[in-house]
Amino acid sequence: MTNFNFDKAHSSLEFTVKHLMVSRVKGTFDDYDVEVTGDINDLSSLKAVVTIKTESINTKNADRDGHLKSADFFSADKNPHITFESKSISEDSVTGDLTIAGETHEETFDVDFNGVSKNPLNGETVTGFVVSGKIDRDKYGVSFNQALETGGVMIGRDVKFEASAEFSVSE
Repeated sequence: MTNFNFDKAHSSLEFTVKHLMVSRVKGTFDDYDVEVTGDINDLSSLKAVVTIKTESINTKNADRDGHLKSADFFSADKNPHITFESKSISEDSVTGDLTIAGETHEETFDVDFNGVSKNPLNGETVTGFVVSGKIDRDKYGVSFNQALETGGVMIGRDVKFEASAEFSVSE
């Protein structure tokens, strides 16, 4: 069994969503944790649990962040966490249950397993994964929107994301 120690300082959780049909707004979740168990030599044995603090959403705009935390979107006061619990992991995909705003659905995302390396600064063995994909926010009830007079809507349904997670590992 491998011991995984999440390295938040070398990890990130970023998303983009279409805005006004012409651009993309980028954001991050700044407070989250990733727990991985299993054997790094057998990726199919891995299990992952991701817990994201909804209040930590950060789009570099305080008014927008406040709106995203409101009942129009995440209802962060009632739904303090977004969670993902894996059901299966391979070198190129992860499937599991994603819960957002109290709604749970099975999702499959792309995985890039970046192998195992040795940190030359401290001698620790490290590993990393990049998980990317997109979700339909309406499926989770995060569906606030407004029609535009020029056609289309203010906010896209698809939210694209990329999560990069680094771990120190030991046997």
